[in-house]
Amino acid sequence: MGTPLGDFIRAKRDSIQPESLGLPDHGRRRSPGLRRLDLAARAGISVEYLTRMEQGRDRNPSVAVLNALADALSLDASERDHLRYLAKITGGECSAHTRPAPPRRDVRPSVLETLRLLEPGIALVTNRLGDILAHTSGYQSLASGTGLLDIDAPNLTRYVFTDPRARTFFADWDEVADEQAFDLWLGPSVENSEWFTSELAPVAGPDFTRRFNRHVVPQRGTLRLNHPSGCALHLHRETFELPADTQQLVVLLPADERTAEAVEQLLRRPHGRLRAIS
Repeated sequence: MGTPLGDFIRAKRDSIQPESLGLPDHGRRRSPGLRRLDLAARAGISVEYLTRMEQGRDRNPSVAVLNALADALSLDASERDHLRYLAKITGGECSAHTRPAPPRRDVRPSVLETLRLLEPGIALVTNRLGDILAHTSGYQSLASGTGLLDIDAPNLTRYVFTDPRARTFFADWDEVADEQAFDLWLGPSVENSEWFTSELAPVAGPDFTRRFNRHVVPQRGTLRLNHPSGCALHLHRETFELPADTQQLVVLLPADERTAEAVEQLLRRPHGRLRAIS
C-alpha cells in the first residue's frame, strides 16, 4: 500500500519529460515520465530505496534525501513545502485509527471585527476543508443565486464537487477543483482532513479522488466567476493566514475595471449583513 509521500514522488516523476532535464529519450515506455533509474541517479540514492519510498515501504526519509529528491525533481518552493509536509504525516505523526470530530467552526471576535471593517467588501473566513465560517454581506451578494450559502453549514469544497451549479459559477472549474482538493492536505489537521475526505469521497465520486491523490500544487491565479446575474467577474484573491486558528481570511478584489463596475452594481442590491456561521 502506498503513502501520500510515495504517491506525490511518483506523480511528479511521471509528469517530467526526460528531455526537459537534458536526459536522453529512451523511446516508448509502458509508463510516462522520468524513469526511476534516472531520478535515483539525479538524487544520489539507490533505485531500490526510491522504489521502497514510492511503494510506502520506507516512511522516514532523512531531510537530506528529501532535499535531494526536491532538487532532482526541480520542485518549486510550494512543491518543496508539500513534500516536507507529506514526509511529516507519512512518518507517523497522525493517527488514522480514530474517527475525529469535525474541526471547530467558531471565529474569534477580533477576526469578526476585521470582517466588519471590510464591509461592504467581499471577504470571508474559511479553513482548508472549505468550511465557510463567516462572511461579509458583500460575499453574500456575490454568492446570491449560486446555492453556495443555501445550507446552514456551507462548505466550498463540497459545493464545488457535488453541486452542478458550481461548474457554471466557476469559469475555471477544473482549476478551482484542483485547489480545493489540494487544500484538504493542509488541515486544519491531518485527522480532520481524513475525516472530511472519507465523508466527501462517496458523494463526490472518482473525479474528487483522482484530484486529491494527484498532489498538484495549485497556482491560484485570478478567480473567474459567471455570476447568475449575467456578470462575468475577474477577482484577485488576497489570503491572510490565521495560524492560531488554522483559518484564513480571504478578500476578493476586482481585477479589472469592468469587474469593479459589476461588483458595485451587485453591492447596491439589498443584501444581508455580516454573518458568522457556527
